[in-house]
Amino acid sequence: MPVSCNDALLTDLYQLTMLQGYFEQGMRDTAVFELFVRRLPPGRQYLIAAGLTQALEYLQQFHFSEKDITWLEASGRFSCAFIDYLRELRFTGDVHAMAEGTVFFANEPILRVTAPLPEAQLVESRLINIMHYQTLIASKAARIVLSAPDKMLVDFGMRRAHGGEAGLYAARASYLAGFDGTATTLAAPLFGIPVYGTMAHAFVQSHDNEISAFEHFAYAQPNNVVLLIDTYDTERAARHVVSLAPCLQQQGISIQAVRLDSGDLAAHACKVRKILDEGSLAQVRIFVSGNLDEYRISTLLANGAPIDGFGIGTLLATSADAPYLDCAYKLQEYAGRSRRKRSEGKETWPGRKQVYRQYSLQGVIEKDILTLADETLAGRPLIKAVMRQGRALQAPVELKNIRKYVHQELASLPLSLRRLDSNVSLSPEINESLLVLVQALDAL
Repeated sequence: MPVSCNDALLTDLYQLTMLQGYFEQGMRDTAVFELFVRRLPPGRQYLIAAGLTQALEYLQQFHFSEKDITWLEASGRFSCAFIDYLRELRFTGDVHAMAEGTVFFANEPILRVTAPLPEAQLVESRLINIMHYQTLIASKAARIVLSAPDKMLVDFGMRRAHGGEAGLYAARASYLAGFDGTATTLAAPLFGIPVYGTMAHAFVQSHDNEISAFEHFAYAQPNNVVLLIDTYDTERAARHVVSLAPCLQQQGISIQAVRLDSGDLAAHACKVRKILDEGSLAQVRIFVSGNLDEYRISTLLANGAPIDGFGIGTLLATSADAPYLDCAYKLQEYAGRSRRKRSEGKETWPGRKQVYRQYSLQGVIEKDILTLADETLAGRPLIKAVMRQGRALQAPVELKNIRKYVHQELASLPLSLRRLDSNVSLSPEINESLLVLVQALDAL
């Protein structure tokens, strides 16, 4: 069976076993589920909501294919009547959500699904899967962006990402957060993201000498001459670049940058910069890669390393220091009644909710207030309608516009939340009406 990431069977089995129970009992009243993060990971002061575009695409396309139906019948787990019901099932509900790129904090719903109970329940696993990963990577990427202002940032993470879809989503999420582009080629035709590529050490090693490798690459890519210079001796390779540059220049080819990928990047960058400048190549940039993250980049720049750009791979695509978010998608209302989970350590705030964000006169976030959805407070409401009756209300927002929005969102963060060493985080205040509802439900 060919694999499709939007296949209706890409879910947890218990979604289907619960659904048969709902089906047999006629439980099809309207349910409200909300997706949120219970708590921020250590070292995270905020998160960036991402993945909404793909989540809405999934909901609009949702259906069981004939191959799905054939497997369900052969499994012997489900009744014929239930399988017939699944054959016609589509998502017909409403969705409210924070805009992609919105800064948010713990316990704030970033997406709300309102639909007949079976529909709202069945889409849980894939919605979390889509939004969790892109939110995770966008949040990591935003920290890197803030650590390297005015530097070129490129996603190098596809080869170490946990699967092909993850590699593509990492490219999208990092670009959304402010990266300049990605090395993942398919991200260009799929998402319109600029792609960048240089050379591997194998290209240099396959030649009899380093100068020939540089020369051949320049002829092959005359508009993208970025030379990897740390295969053998980094400083000697920098001198090879200086000696080759005039010959290439005569043929109308300019060396744009050199790349460092190993060793003491700060020390090598300083030495290489000196060699290039003395060789009249002050315009040639220095680009570095190799196990980089926001902490190492911040240290390099704080120490004055003359680096113009960074390629960030493994530690970004896996969000290595915080590899998951404590995401939840919980029932908040069913059949017109608010519902509340009271499990220890996993209690939920009941009912449909809104988040109002209040700012200082300087445009800096002061606080968020979590309220019931039908309340009106001062501030900017963050959760808005994005889908009605299974159809998106507008075309997907262009990535370039989401990038601009993320830039504005990050600029609104208090300085205390932008610092990598900060242990401070903002938690939403709870409006009193929500507390009253909790007390009423707990008294039942």
